Formats: sequence, structure tokens, C-alpha cells
Amino acid sequence: MDAADAADDRPRETGLDFAREWIEFFDPNNDTHLIRADLTWLGSRWTCIFAAGCHGIDRTKPDLGCCVHGAFFSDDDDRKRVKQFVKLLTPEDWHNHPGRKVTARDWVEEDDLDGEPQKRTRTKDGVCIFQNPPGSPMGLGCALHGLALRIGKHPLETKPDVCWQLPIRRDQQWHTRPDGTEILVTSLEEYDRRGWGAGGHDLDWYCTSSPEAHVGSEPVYVTYAPELIALIGEDAYAELVRLADARMNAGLIAVHPATAAQDEQ
Repeated sequence: MDAADAADDRPRETGLDFAREWIEFFDPNNDTHLIRADLTWLGSRWTCIFAAGCHGIDRTKPDLGCCVHGAFFSDDDDRKRVKQFVKLLTPEDWHNHPGRKVTARDWVEEDDLDGEPQKRTRTKDGVCIFQNPPGSPMGLGCALHGLALRIGKHPLETKPDVCWQLPIRRDQQWHTRPDGTEILVTSLEEYDRRGWGAGGHDLDWYCTSSPEAHVGSEPVYVTYAPELIALIGEDAYAELVRLADARMNAGLIAVHPATAAQDEQ
């Protein structure tokens, strides 16, 4: 099978360039913090279908979803937070547990990110070290995710930032207004395959633009409530819900094409 045939054989995805609806509002607790939210994405019916039809970003490892490259830590605080939960992992939680006291060498490595060295979770056989493989006694999936469920926490507490934030992208920039005042602008948007940089072109499949993953019973801003609260705070999230509910009740004009395609099936 040549490259063209391989591309044609990929599961269907919609295009990446389309109209989007945005809302803007100020954080109720901070009048210098403007939040911009992409309602076309947050109002879509995307849902994670890991182990429920996910094709994976690497077609040779379809069972492993987007967990094949390891996760870059956003900063030292992110890594230190995850470290506290790695200490709680047992051989019954983690397929790759060394069977002794876990050290940083067991799960952290340094790699290049955008030309700069940065720490990430170690990979083994081309897969994140925390990914329990198909057929393992502890079950397929992230050991840190499974730990969270075992100890009664939300997975966003135990996993690296990038793992629980995907596929929501939060971008924050300071903006100087014409009168010289400054505001912090936070954008909440879709982390589509372009978010992976140039490597996004090489992903064999990506879920946010696939109708197969737009099968949720509720919109993303509802199903991702804990993650959005962690990103913008409870009061700002409540305002997001108020505005999003009103817009959804009126009817979105720019519906996400993957949601629309799923509705047409």
C-alpha cells in the first residue's frame, strides 16, 4: 500500500478550516481577565472514545489512543505534582512498575520540544511508560488514570497537565489596549491536530475532527466541567455555562462539522 492509498484508507475526518462562534466575557472575579470561548468546539458533542472505537494517532497501535509519545510536562510544578502520585502506584496498578521504590529514572526523560530540552514521561517500546498494554492484568489504559479512580480522585489531579487538558487548548496572552491598559486574554479552543505542530500532519487519525468521536450525549462544556473549572475557575465557568446555555438554546449557527456529520448519519 503506497502513501496515497494509506491516506485514503484512514477513517473519515472533516476539514480544519470552518466558521466558528465565539463568546467573550470577563472573569467575574477579575475585570482585567477576558475569556474567549469557542462555542463551536465547546458546544460540540465530541467525547473521548478511548477503547470504544478510537483508532489511535498511530495506526500500528490503535489500542493506545494518543498515548504513544509520552507527555511533556508544562513546568516543574506539573512534574512534582505527578511525582506524588507516581509514589502511590503499585505493581497491581502499573504494568511497567519496576518492583521496587520508583525513581525519576523510571518514568522521566528529557527530549527536545520546539528546540528546547524539556522533561516528559519516559517511553518504552514507543509508548508512554504509564500506558498499561492490552491484555495486562490491570486493564488497558493509563496507570495514573486508574490510580485516580482507585483512590477517589479526578484524573486531572494525577495525570500530567497536557493529558487531562486535551483536547481543550488554553492560550493566554497579555493584550495592550489602545489606551495603554492591559488585560489577560484567555482563549479556550479546540486542540486539533494542528496543535501538535508540524507533527500533526503525520498523525494517522485524530479524534476532534472525526464524526466517530462526536457521539456524546451532552456538549463538551458540560462533560468537561472539572477540566474547565481547573482552567478558568468556578465562577468563570458558571458564567461560561450561563452564556453557552443561552446560545445553545437559541441554536448555534456554526455547528462543528464533525458533530453535524454525525447527526446526518
